[in-house]
Amino acid sequence: MANQEKKSSNAEQSLQFSDTEAVMQTETGGRAATGIPGAILFLVPVVWSLFQLWIASPLPFIFNTGIFNSTEARSIHLAFAIFLAFAAFPMIKGRTLNHVPIYDWVLALLAAFAASYIYIFYNQLASRPGAPNLQDMIVAIGGMVLLLEATRRALGLPLMIVAAVFIFYSLAGPYMPDVISHKGASLEKLASHQWLGTEGVFGVALGVSTSFVFLFVLFGALLEKAGAGNYFIKVSYALLGHMRGGPAKAAVVSSGLSGIISGSSIANVVTTGTFTIPLMKRVGFPASKAGAVEVAASTNGQLTPPVMGAAAFLMVEYVGISYLEVIKHAILPALISYIALIYIVHLEACKLKMHGIERTDQPSLAQRMLNWVVLLIGLCVITLATYYGVGWMKGVFGEAASWILAVLLVIVYVALLGYSCRFPPLEEDDPNEPAVELPPVGPTVKTGLYYLLPVVVLVWCLTVDRLSPQLSAFWATLFMIFIIVTQRPLQHLFRKHSGSIMPALKDGWVDLVHSLATGGRNMVGIGVATATAGIVVGTVTLTGIGLVMTEFVEFISGGNLLLMLIFTAVISLILGMGLPTTANYIVVSTLMAPVIVTLGAANGLIVPLIAVHLFVFYFGILADDTPPVGLAAYAAAAISGADPIRTGVQGFTYDIRTAILPFMFIFNTQLLLIGLTGWFDLLVTVASAITAMLVFSAATQGFWFTRSRIWETLALLLITFTLFRPGFWWDMVYPPTELRPGTEIMDHISEVPPGEDMILKASGMSIEGEEKTTFLNLPLPAGDTPEDRLQQAGLEVRRDGDRMVVDFVTFGSPAEAAGLSFDWTIDAVQARLERPPKELMFIPALLLLVLIAFLQIRRRNREEGAPAPA
Repeated sequence: MANQEKKSSNAEQSLQFSDTEAVMQTETGGRAATGIPGAILFLVPVVWSLFQLWIASPLPFIFNTGIFNSTEARSIHLAFAIFLAFAAFPMIKGRTLNHVPIYDWVLALLAAFAASYIYIFYNQLASRPGAPNLQDMIVAIGGMVLLLEATRRALGLPLMIVAAVFIFYSLAGPYMPDVISHKGASLEKLASHQWLGTEGVFGVALGVSTSFVFLFVLFGALLEKAGAGNYFIKVSYALLGHMRGGPAKAAVVSSGLSGIISGSSIANVVTTGTFTIPLMKRVGFPASKAGAVEVAASTNGQLTPPVMGAAAFLMVEYVGISYLEVIKHAILPALISYIALIYIVHLEACKLKMHGIERTDQPSLAQRMLNWVVLLIGLCVITLATYYGVGWMKGVFGEAASWILAVLLVIVYVALLGYSCRFPPLEEDDPNEPAVELPPVGPTVKTGLYYLLPVVVLVWCLTVDRLSPQLSAFWATLFMIFIIVTQRPLQHLFRKHSGSIMPALKDGWVDLVHSLATGGRNMVGIGVATATAGIVVGTVTLTGIGLVMTEFVEFISGGNLLLMLIFTAVISLILGMGLPTTANYIVVSTLMAPVIVTLGAANGLIVPLIAVHLFVFYFGILADDTPPVGLAAYAAAAISGADPIRTGVQGFTYDIRTAILPFMFIFNTQLLLIGLTGWFDLLVTVASAITAMLVFSAATQGFWFTRSRIWETLALLLITFTLFRPGFWWDMVYPPTELRPGTEIMDHISEVPPGEDMILKASGMSIEGEEKTTFLNLPLPAGDTPEDRLQQAGLEVRRDGDRMVVDFVTFGSPAEAAGLSFDWTIDAVQARLERPPKELMFIPALLLLVLIAFLQIRRRNREEGAPAPA
């Protein structure tokens, strides 16, 4: 009996570490220790998760205890991350995987102390800002060295080398070539700037990781543990499996849904890919294409709101716009990218002459239409009832409305869970079994509807209540914790299982603890990466390299914006091959985003800052499947059994559609829903963008209704360009704007509606003492007279002969933010011209598309022996 109990205990212990083992070994090659070290590696992430939940909750302020300011929270956050980086990752990859050597425990404790130094000695450091003593210096320098080693262990050499190069650049500035030289920084100044303040390691990037990212990663871990990942896969398979290449289309959808909550390309591949890749191979996809589809779908998951990995939250801080604005700008490119990937899979299935899998139930056309109508009406009713019902409750019950809503949410959850128990539970699919039938759609969808409630809570808090991302994630995570603890006991009751409910209750708490551990372990790489990327940001603020980069890139590109964008894309791809997406985004956006905006303005193109940040982010993600390093491609190849380089190349051909999007939305910001005039304009933009991407997919695949001829492919590319950027051709015939002399500024102001921007061409002496000419965006508020509107924008001008000179710029005004300075000259104002809508260019493009479709259908019918269309 004792032996049996001992075996049972050992089995439980091995099960205890299974989740984190899978994450660490599959994705990063981390340790899977047992015994006391294993217990520590399990408990520390759990404590870290609890700490993050505590600081995100309102409880510290309710009980007036355990309140941490942002700097202290960042310090403790990094202490957890760096401790786990040394304890969970061996010094030499592949060595000491089952135990933790003494020297690693020592390094882990030293690193944690260095990271928490700001928290422990917060008051003393605040009393001597910029004047570190010997102890501060030792800790700061030692902390940076240990951080670089932790980065090497957790993330590999590339990010460590990038950070080391920037540290070297800070110290060796005077000895650099003239084009990138600076006055240099002493070791004392460097250490103080990077480690003892909030400009470097403990800066914005680590703050975003502390405040937002951890909770969303934890939210994803809880959803996955509850069974939502398997549910998404099954639903996608049930809905799409009957189509041509259905399993691959299901892989795209399920990977997109998983990627929304996971925020990691590699994690997405190794979780959904273990099911979808074998499934695609079973229905006829070659191994390399099966892996490539999964890679393309997984990388695109990070582009999709509302989570977008960590980048969405970083953009809030770097661009200075709300989280809702980031989601709004990112939604259309993500949507058309996914629609195009599903279409690419369809074209591949057509080329391979595949057929879908038979459904067990065969609904008639009338039944399908009725189902869709009922679904749409049901969604509308639920949406309206939720929106207006909640709004009414808030008005009537005031502060008590939140508690009433919480009770109603629990009631809905219990009702949906009880309803799901009427259907058989979803079983894990065996990838090695032949794919002979699909799961029924209705029962499959109904078994997990309650998984959508936490996502609804998250989106509601973010978009309707306009809570902060941190608080929104906290409430969604709290509800997810409630689900994971209660779903097993409730299922036990609803399914009327015999026996005690206690084992089910215990399993729920075990699932919760495992999820907390998995969430903490998943955050090690992100925590270390954001801290190390902070070294790059700190170097920029310390050395002024941003101004140097502007001159350097302008010299290389010759001032050509397109060349500069290509240069930026290449940098993002190269760095992204070895850097995590978050770190890559921080590094490249810090260096290149201001450069693109500055040089674009100098060339007459006002590029919104959010467009530049999304441009950098997109190419950072694409690096995950770019040979020769593409980490997501290696993960997919390990599952599919194909060559990783070939998988990466194939994945990149699928992702070319994503690579052209950033260039298009830089020159046509309507794709980011910027500058739209109304609902009709929105519908035209969405329809033309989706059509353009589908046409581009057909062009890059060399196949539409049948194999394309070379001239057809070129024509499809021309149609794509025209649909994405109709203004390129239209501007040649009807110029959109004209430059009027700066002396006519007052007349022009009368033509600008209140709240819109006036574009000025201005010149003057820069802070560096150089003459510069640039285009500026100046928001114009309402006012009684043009002079009054200019004053409200913070600008006063005077006429000096045939020149209009800036006489005064109000501090902190829109005019100062736009970049205007005293004694600058307003050379010209850019006025819009009346012209026919540029969308008229769609007509010849669509006529050409119809012609190609007619020729291809006729050729396909001739090849198949069918009668040609009349």
